Amino acid sequence: MRNVRARNFFAWCLSCCLAGVALVASAQTQSSGQNPDTNAPVVIPPDALAQPQPGIQPQPAGDRWADFFRIQKISEDDDWTRHFRIGAVAGMNISANFSMKSPVNLPGNKAANGNYDDGYVLTDDTGNAGGWTSYWGYNNASQLSGSTLTMHSTTSYSSSGSSEASGVFPGFDMAYGGNLFYLGRARIGWDLGFGLLPISITDKSSMSASVNQSIYTFNTGTIIVPGAPYQGGPSGIGPTIKTNIISVSSGTNNTGTLNGSQTLEVMLYTVRLGPSVYWDLNEHFGLSASAGPAIGIVSGDYKFDEIVSASGVSARNHGQIGATDLVYGGYVNTTFMYHVPNEKADIYVGAQFMSLGNANFSGGGREASLKLGGQVYISAGINWPF
Repeated sequence: MRNVRARNFFAWCLSCCLAGVALVASAQTQSSGQNPDTNAPVVIPPDALAQPQPGIQPQPAGDRWADFFRIQKISEDDDWTRHFRIGAVAGMNISANFSMKSPVNLPGNKAANGNYDDGYVLTDDTGNAGGWTSYWGYNNASQLSGSTLTMHSTTSYSSSGSSEASGVFPGFDMAYGGNLFYLGRARIGWDLGFGLLPISITDKSSMSASVNQSIYTFNTGTIIVPGAPYQGGPSGIGPTIKTNIISVSSGTNNTGTLNGSQTLEVMLYTVRLGPSVYWDLNEHFGLSASAGPAIGIVSGDYKFDEIVSASGVSARNHGQIGATDLVYGGYVNTTFMYHVPNEKADIYVGAQFMSLGNANFSGGGREASLKLGGQVYISAGINWPF
């Protein structure tokens, strides 16, 4: 449903752009000798120096034309048709959802190499002479029953739960645009913007899990087994046990817990383009607004570091999944500017709403989704009209 809304918003923004283009085309065919109190478009002169408009005669001070051109700042010093602004942004209302779509298999072949979740049975310096080794260890007293030592190896786990985290993220924004014609006392033009936002969202939560384990048993013979936890060395000297596995069985769907952290560490690049409207409120302040389609590229990694526990045994699983995803939608923004006296620059603050689709990172039975459907940006920086 969110992607459908994003497509609808994209279509709406595209319609606005086409409407803006139509207005430009209409303006270029109109006579520029218009009454400024009407809503008929008046083409802005292409050079920085405003030229007298055909059919418009100079008027005494206080005339409505003089007021109009003064408000619009069409003069030898102040006329401008383009602008460039650059500043910092804070991105908000951005979150990530973490979930499992299928059982997660633990990588490697630890049991075949003699490493288990709660101990080890390895090859000592004698090469396990006679089928015995001193290079063994175990963690818990519950693993020993008489002369039988039990080892566990977690093979997979799954969870039906999901978690979500969010934050506020600092970034960078810039825009370039132009003014094409007047409509009443407003400038109508276009805006092309670029945003760069590093995003790092970490979730640390605990949830229930279904855990599959393989169970291995060994014979300790007649030795007095040291108390747990015990870690033997490779010297070949000390308590030794048989290296051959007596039996292997599976413990399936054991109820356990999943703890750890999941992090989505990505870079969001956005490009936006749309028609814009600008008003000079007075000599010192101005206001602009624009809307249109936007696209984004999300590139980075989904990292995880987890401990899964069941039947008194814990196993660690960590790694990362890299991906790049393309998302699209639209934006609306407004910018308030202060014209610095005697300077060809403005100080601005702005607010922007951007709706894009979700970016998904998945693999190995897990998924992270970056939710970009309701981004809000607060920005501040410097604008140069020219």
